Formats: sequence, structure tokens, C-alpha cells
Amino acid sequence: MNTKGQLSESVKGGDFLALARALTLVENDLEGSRELLTDIHTDPNTIILGVTGPPGAGKSTLVNAMVTRLVDQNKKIAVLAVDPTSPFNLGSLLGDRIRMSCHFNNPNVFIRSIATRGAVGGLSAKIIEMVDVLRLGGFDYIIVETVGVGQSEIEIAGLADLTIVVLVPEAGDEIQHIKSGLMEIGNAFVVNKADRDGAQAFAANLIKMLHQRSVSVPVFKTVADKHEGINELLEWTALQRAEDNERKPHLYAEKAFRLIQNYKMKHVNKADLLRQIKEELKKEDFNLYIFVQKFETD
Repeated sequence: MNTKGQLSESVKGGDFLALARALTLVENDLEGSRELLTDIHTDPNTIILGVTGPPGAGKSTLVNAMVTRLVDQNKKIAVLAVDPTSPFNLGSLLGDRIRMSCHFNNPNVFIRSIATRGAVGGLSAKIIEMVDVLRLGGFDYIIVETVGVGQSEIEIAGLADLTIVVLVPEAGDEIQHIKSGLMEIGNAFVVNKADRDGAQAFAANLIKMLHQRSVSVPVFKTVADKHEGINELLEWTALQRAEDNERKPHLYAEKAFRLIQNYKMKHVNKADLLRQIKEELKKEDFNLYIFVQKFETD
């Protein structure tokens, strides 16, 4: 497994160790990663499913319930769980994924956590690359669960074939804020914890707001920890099959933008940037814009 070709073939053959190695190569931009990516020809039938929403909505529980149902259907699933990177210690607050521990030894389920690496908005170009590596593995579904903060909730629409926005009845007080961002990017909405008070009214209000969209957007009600409403959600995803040809160029344009942005910024190291800033701040005439100019490239 010393060449990119051997590694690719092992990943295609369902070798999870080879897949983990390939993901590590790409995530850390190690030798051979670029060659691996340029040699990838992925299965267009794989569904890339983005699951996003505010903290506390139960995204991980919902993903776990979806994986359980898909395993019962003999589907092959990969989960890429995106966790926030702290801007203060440059480290990742990776979740323990305890809810998905029952799937760790399942031969049809592959789970990987990745830090956002301080990307503006929460999604880094590395995630795009890692999803493409996962597509090489012949999965039926690749579920990308994003950190529910900041612009990453919007950016997931540029990565996934289908985007599911998870909300809870308590979000009713923030409905106008939700409308300004998430309302425009969801292909479907899930009102999770639908057994709580106010769920019915919240779902009805959500449906009314979504009527403003030019396309029909379904709203599902789930109780993920009890696996209620999951079948209906998965039936909807199975019918979509990412056949929207008008949407595909937009998806690839967004991916290309992120990748180009990443390549242009490759020479900027955040830890080194912090060290330089600390030194520059000691100067009385420090100016952020003069400092930034030296990083400008053609």
C-alpha cells in the first residue's frame, strides 16, 4: 500500500484502515495527498447528506438514528463529524461520539471526526477533499454533521447534495434569526424533540415561512432518541438521489471556490501568524492592515 494507486484500490475494496490512512494524508496535506486526490474518480450516485442546525438541536442523536435505520436496510454509511476549533488554543473540541459507539464495529459504518481548523465559517477545504475520499469508498450515504455555529450552517449547502436543517421547538423565539440564514439553504427541515410542548405550533409556523421559498421544502417531525419519524425522513432522501442538474454546477462552483481559497492561503500558518501578531502588537504604531499587506499574493 505504498503507492497512491494501491491505496485507492484498497479504499475501493472496502478497507477501512486504508480509508483512514487516505483521510489522514489528505487532512494533513501529507506527501502523496495531492496525487491521491487528482486520481480520484468517485461514484456520482453516493448521496452527500449535510446535517446542520443550532447547538442542542439533537443533530448527533438524529444522525445516530438515521445510521441505525440505514444499517437495517443494509446500506453502507460514512459519517464525517465536523467539530469546532478553538480560536484561543488552536485545538479541536472533538466530541466523544458516545451516541454512535454502537456502530463503531459495524463493517458497513465508518465514522470520522475532523476539526474545522479555524476556517472562516466553520468548514475548511479539507472537508471537501475528505468527502471526496470517502466517496471513493463506495458508500451509499455520506453524512456530514456540521458544527452548529456561525456561517458553517450556510456553507454546508455548498458541500452537500442535500442539506437537512435540524431545529427544536424552543427555537421559536429565534425564528426571525433562523429565517435570515438557515431558511434559505435547507432542502428539508426537521423539528426534532417533537414530543415537547409547542412542537406542533412551531412546525406549523415553520411551514408557513417556507411557503416563501420558490420550491417545496418538506418539514419532518422527529423524536430522534426514540427513533420516531426517521423512516419518513430517509424515504425522502432516497427519492432525491441528488438529481438536480441545475444545482450541481452551483455545488461544484462553491467547492472550487473553497479549494482555490485554501490553496492561496496555504503559505499562511495560523500559529506562526499568532506569534508574529504578538510581536507586532508591542509596537506603538501597529496597524493591522499594514501587517496584512505582506501576506497579499497575486
